[in-house]
Amino acid sequence: MDEQSELRFRRAATSVGKARAFVRAALPAEQLCHRIDDITVCVSELVTNAVRHGSPAGHLILVRVIVNEMLLRIEVHDAGEGRPRLQAPADDDQAGRGLFLVDALADDWGIAPREGVGKAVWVVFKLPAPVSVRNPVPC
Repeated sequence: MDEQSELRFRRAATSVGKARAFVRAALPAEQLCHRIDDITVCVSELVTNAVRHGSPAGHLILVRVIVNEMLLRIEVHDAGEGRPRLQAPADDDQAGRGLFLVDALADDWGIAPREGVGKAVWVVFKLPAPVSVRNPVPC
């Protein structure tokens, strides 16, 4: 059975840190100590992409944390029509590493359609043991 927690954020640079804090509060960090940094880096990258390239002005970004058995799935929903793609940045490129990091750190990731406009970009992490999702107070 899925357990989940979700929170909406404004399309603002400050939402990246708030989304990281939300995800950390929703998960039992003591059980995920070996992966919590990977998880929060991926959240940062996906929310940054949604803020910079995804959601049009005035739209919110939804971050959803879902745990099912031994899998953690984090979704970042935005109303943008563009689809992120994995790039191979050169050593001296100053951008384009977000999904490269996500691809390296997560066990899987992808893009899914959603009801209405936009998309959900998701990451999956395999868990060493079952965990429960907390419903933290909004940031």
